[in-house]
Amino acid sequence: MKSPEDHRPTTPSYRAEHQRDVVNRLKRIEGQVRGLIDMVESGRSCEDVAQQMAAARKAMDKAFYRMMACSVMEAVTESASEDDALREVERSTRILEKYA
Repeated sequence: MKSPEDHRPTTPSYRAEHQRDVVNRLKRIEGQVRGLIDMVESGRSCEDVAQQMAAARKAMDKAFYRMMACSVMEAVTESASEDDALREVERSTRILEKYA
């Protein structure tokens, strides 16, 4: 019979998948920021620019939360004991409280 650990995602591939996701999100945000620069330089309305800035900010927040989800998953899957897992989840919670 398989233990519960056998059903956990393997950390290297799980981490690599999350890293790719976060990098792709950041590249899209980079494109949004370049578009914002073009909008400002071409004299687009403040409301148009503000709308796109809000979209870029929201995209950055989503990338941040996706990265933090990976941190929590690693804490749970890599910890040697339940106490270690709880400590790592608490550490991730403090990061969220500080930067979110």
